[in-house]
Amino acid sequence: MKLKLFFILFTFFFVHTNAQDYIFGKTTSEDQNELPDVTVINIRTDERVFTNRDGHFMISGRAGDELRFVKNGYERSNRKITKETISAPVNVTLVRAATLIAEVEIKKEITGDIRIDSRNMNPPKKVQKLKSDLAVYMSQKSDPRIMAARPGEFVQPKGQGFSIGKVKNKWDDIDLTNYLANALGEQYFIDLKIDKVLVPHFIHYVLAGGFERKKILKYGFCSDADLMRFQRAVLMRISSYRAPQTQR
Repeated sequence: MKLKLFFILFTFFFVHTNAQDYIFGKTTSEDQNELPDVTVINIRTDERVFTNRDGHFMISGRAGDELRFVKNGYERSNRKITKETISAPVNVTLVRAATLIAEVEIKKEITGDIRIDSRNMNPPKKVQKLKSDLAVYMSQKSDPRIMAARPGEFVQPKGQGFSIGKVKNKWDDIDLTNYLANALGEQYFIDLKIDKVLVPHFIHYVLAGGFERKKILKYGFCSDADLMRFQRAVLMRISSYRAPQTQR
């Protein structure tokens, strides 16, 4: 009887401590607009879901898990789930990623008016002298006494120096998986007869087959040549990926 009671208590404790909850939430932009099609990833389980057209999502998880939110054009965001927050909705605001604008050189066009054109094309002598003086000043070396350390100030010893830790990559496999899925498009995987929900799993399967990606992850850039290499790797791995499915 005692053994049976102990077994029941042990089973209840095991189920309770390993219970899987569901995490609910909503994603919005900085201007409080709902964001659909945001990829929500549970880092521990690698489960992925997409937010609906109202920005809502539901994903299985538990306290201690970390969720990642990824969407093109926005900076990715991570959210740690704690015991205090698991019972409350997880509301995440994504910030738009900064985009570089090409530099535009503005040139003064010839107007046909001699007075205006002569002033624009031939700046005053004072302006020319000022530019010349600035160029000379910028080319001169600074006086060593100006750059010298003050009394009691720490001075970094000269030498090759050293680095602490490993340089962090700009991308990880999750970033690369999302890029490949978007770059190749849905039709590419439809032609391969890969279900939409299995696309991330299939890409991870191909990457795990020895696809070289150190430089891609280091610099956060996938070239057209890298994309072609991945497509060749897909052709090498697609048959083995389908094999377990056909045996069922």
